[in-house]
Amino acid sequence: MKKISYILLSMIIVFTVSSAPFQENKQYETLSKQVITDFQVLEFFSFYCPHCYQFDTEYQIIKTIKAALPKDIKIARYHVSFDDVIGYELTRAWIVAVALGVEDKIAPLMFTAVQKTQTIKTVADIRKVFIQAGIKGEDYDSALNSFVVKTLITQQKKVAINFNLKGVPAIFINGRYMIKNEGIDISSKEAYVKQYTDVIKFLLNR
Repeated sequence: MKKISYILLSMIIVFTVSSAPFQENKQYETLSKQVITDFQVLEFFSFYCPHCYQFDTEYQIIKTIKAALPKDIKIARYHVSFDDVIGYELTRAWIVAVALGVEDKIAPLMFTAVQKTQTIKTVADIRKVFIQAGIKGEDYDSALNSFVVKTLITQQKKVAINFNLKGVPAIFINGRYMIKNEGIDISSKEAYVKQYTDVIKFLLNR
């Protein structure tokens, strides 16, 4: 009787694993150590990254995720500079955008300026993007030079190190799972966006 029960239990476990909608090391991977953050969904990106540009403008992954997930799910986007001078300034500017609540306005304009028109050469050029988005120059300057922005830059850099970040775009779920972009269905734009969102939902509930 015990042997039969063991066989049935084994069958249930095998069925549960095989019937899981997504597979570890295919659509996602589990980190060796969980990173404690304030956010359930955390994206690392760079305005210099062509794939991040596609992610944001063509696939609109984060916008779709925000619309699909419950409002109480905390989502954040961290800009990565990889020790580049202008990249660092873009990181500062992005934190300002978050602080002012204008990420949705700034992201497409900044991506266009960096990737398409290539007009971001100096700190002044970055400031112009905010003015283009309707932000007063003095408000931008005040936020940029605030203690909060300086503190957040340090904090976000530490988080990237803790995740052992090696490239972007990278999305982490609950500080424990990382989406494997190469494992997502690429048969169509719609399929890619849908599966990406479904994988995130799946991992949030693990």
